[in-house]
Amino acid sequence: MPRLVQRREQRPDVEKPLLVSDDDDTSFKDHKPNHNASFLLPITFLASFLLLLEPSPEQATSARKHSDRYVKGTAPVLLKNATLWTGEKDGTEVLYGADVWLEGGVVRKISTGEGFEELFEAAKNKGRSVQTVELDGAWVTPGIVDVHSHMGIDPLPELRGSDETNSDKAPIQPWLRSLDGFNTHDAAFNLSIAGGITTMLVLPGSAGNIGGQAFTFKPRWTAENTPQSMQVEPPFVIRNGEWQRTRSWRHIKHACGENAKVWYHNARMDAAYDFRRAYSEGKKLKDQQDAWCAAPKKQTAPFPDSLEWEVMADIIRGHVKVNIHCYETVDLNDLVRTSNEFKFSIAAFHHAHEAYLVPGLLRQTWGKTPPAVAIFANNARYKREAYRGSPYAAKVLDEAGLKVIMKSDHPVLDSRYLIYEAAQAHAFGLEWNRALAAVTTTSATVAGLGHRLGYVRPGYDADVVVWDSFPLAVGATPKQTYIDGIPQIVHPHVVRKPAAAQQITPKGDYDKEAAEAVASRGDPDLRPKKRSSNIVFQGVRNLYLSGVKSQGEGEPGTVVVENGKITCAGNNCVTASSAGYETIDLKGGSLAPGLISYGSPLGLEEISAEETTHTGAAPSILDDNKILSGLLVHAADGAQFGGKDELMALREGITTGVTCPSTGEFLMGMSYSFSLGARHALEAGAIGNHAAALHIAVRQFGDAHGDSSFSVATAMGVLRRLLHGEAGQGEVAAAFGKVAAGELRLVASVNSADAIAALIRLKRTVPAMRLTISGAQEAWMLADELAAENIGVVIAAPRAFPFMWDQRRILPGPPLSNMTLPAYLHTRGVKVGLGIIEACDARLTRFESAMAYASAPTTFSRQDAIDLVSANLVDVLGLNDRLSATEQGVDLGFVAYEGDMFSFEGRVRAVRAPGQDAMDLF
Repeated sequence: MPRLVQRREQRPDVEKPLLVSDDDDTSFKDHKPNHNASFLLPITFLASFLLLLEPSPEQATSARKHSDRYVKGTAPVLLKNATLWTGEKDGTEVLYGADVWLEGGVVRKISTGEGFEELFEAAKNKGRSVQTVELDGAWVTPGIVDVHSHMGIDPLPELRGSDETNSDKAPIQPWLRSLDGFNTHDAAFNLSIAGGITTMLVLPGSAGNIGGQAFTFKPRWTAENTPQSMQVEPPFVIRNGEWQRTRSWRHIKHACGENAKVWYHNARMDAAYDFRRAYSEGKKLKDQQDAWCAAPKKQTAPFPDSLEWEVMADIIRGHVKVNIHCYETVDLNDLVRTSNEFKFSIAAFHHAHEAYLVPGLLRQTWGKTPPAVAIFANNARYKREAYRGSPYAAKVLDEAGLKVIMKSDHPVLDSRYLIYEAAQAHAFGLEWNRALAAVTTTSATVAGLGHRLGYVRPGYDADVVVWDSFPLAVGATPKQTYIDGIPQIVHPHVVRKPAAAQQITPKGDYDKEAAEAVASRGDPDLRPKKRSSNIVFQGVRNLYLSGVKSQGEGEPGTVVVENGKITCAGNNCVTASSAGYETIDLKGGSLAPGLISYGSPLGLEEISAEETTHTGAAPSILDDNKILSGLLVHAADGAQFGGKDELMALREGITTGVTCPSTGEFLMGMSYSFSLGARHALEAGAIGNHAAALHIAVRQFGDAHGDSSFSVATAMGVLRRLLHGEAGQGEVAAAFGKVAAGELRLVASVNSADAIAALIRLKRTVPAMRLTISGAQEAWMLADELAAENIGVVIAAPRAFPFMWDQRRILPGPPLSNMTLPAYLHTRGVKVGLGIIEACDARLTRFESAMAYASAPTTFSRQDAIDLVSANLVDVLGLNDRLSATEQGVDLGFVAYEGDMFSFEGRVRAVRAPGQDAMDLF
């Protein structure tokens, strides 16, 4: 069985967490405390004029020997022989062979040659043992700072009782605070730490236009185990029995656009008015306070204050970091105008899918510094205002002189993989140093914490991450995460990475594509612009195509394609004439089968939140007793072609989609496979298999909180009757009859190990049935039983995430467990494929395969990893079933990659989609 590491236990040498240390060292007693401990401003009517003082965080310097979050008894740590990215010199500084001393919750010293004798002697005199860790050149960076997280207020697994993300009282509620709903039992804390997260700005949700105030936290466990003990630089603290204000930054969340429109029926005109009304209240209060403070001794009335609007006044004073969820140009423009009307600065626009189209507008924001832009690398097109999102946005914004931040919106994206967002930004054009800064130095600075976080500097918080490879390499994973100098991962499991994975990688060259995205106002023509039937590929290093063998010794070298088919591969290949042949140098690249995307509604919808772009959902099993009346939905009847997600995926080597009907309950219907390169359903090869498999779902249905109208037991009861021919008629009865006879594959969407066990028991009573489990987050618990019954598995999503209750018992993979879920199932003899849940992520299928390989290189060969998203899916999704006598097998086409297809630098240069006799060139 795979080994799991549970929540880290309380360290035996840790007594209690403190906002200010009570270390008994005399040296610390004389140490000037940081700004959490100083500049405390009691909020009383007699001293309220001090509220006018601007935030003044104390800059951490090398003289800082203890942090306010230092835990008494924490052992000093010496990290030896690191490849250290400090964040200095615009992020270009890398110190090789560096040693880093962590003590007192801070970085005490960095050296590339000088010894640490004095620090060792001081530790010895205090009776402390030093933990010396030999890194052998491993990369070390500052801890990752996520500026857009809902961790703690939208805790995992999702449950009604713990969801505190949004209030539904009103669209404008600046008086609410994320701190007041922060849950310390979120299952995501340890997972995110295992991804290098050391600090996050936890924002209220975006249902309302002003959702409330945000707070910064570190995710490490504390002995006090309270939200307040996890804060970084809280703006208010309990000290000496009093509620006091500090000189720290405050934070607030605004949101524009569609969310408030849906939740509160707030049109954009309503929202713009509500923002102005709220700021008008804030300005009114600020003016009253200013007048009172101008002559406090003459005042007879109490100091003007308002529990509801005081933070709005503080924003106008410049004491609050304003973070705005805002997608479209119209919304960005509304808030830029509002900032100038009421004279307040904006820290960052978040999501901001259209910001790359209007950088000049952002520079018009009031204040000396334009807002930063906190974006996703890829997540887009799930609603209309996200439709113009571009993978080149980070590159464009950076080149326009704006600060770029990558963020998670956790749990929308699992913040454990925030480094993956930075890596994608780099792969698609952002310089490597800016990409790393986008989750460390830049994010810390924009969050108002750059004086103590975001760099590896003497005096800065001892929040550092040790990586198993260059952090922007495919599958880069922490070996250890230190928060406040405390190692957070007990017995980390480390995968040894090759030397090539340690090298700094160049950014992707996408100048042309980025310019086209801007010129087209975010909606470029993604259809292939050039095709060729006859091509000579040179510089080919690897062939991952079955049935294609090299002619001659050594690497293939040359591959010849004629009329869309490979006619020769190898150094002995010679074409009769170069006339009419396109020549492409793959520079050590490869040819591989086209990849398959399964698990999303790709091919059935264009924009998830816009129903008119869908082909519609399948009917509920309970409506008019559809199962018994014999209605069976075929997804192929609603096939859509030429969507933006399909065309973007085709450019990344995904040639085939497999989609089943969308439904909320048991019977989903028949899936189909289709070519992403087809223009319409009647083109040759457009639809590969009209009825590939019958899909059902065996889980508790309902909303995200488990409101259910159809239980697992009910689903199993219905399935049992259908398989034994005791219910149903028409197409439904016929389809389940074929399933029982082994003539049609059944794909069951299920995550819970308990529900999977029920399916295995049922399978044993219907031995001919060919069954595949889709979802399968808890399938590792039944790996041997699945293998024994020859049940295939499609893991969707590929990287374990306990989003729902029936997914909570995950196999997290390194560094928390010695194996990933795909690798473990593979070792037990289960045929495994990978599924992609979001249509916009279909284009990243190759990277999911590459990460599966990088996390388990001794388990998977490269061919095995490719099979996870090609040949294995053909089998477990029934794509090769019931082909006509003239068909020789499933046509996935093939793809030519320049460079290593398993790296972010690898790039698709040509695609032959199913059914085509020419290759699209990119």
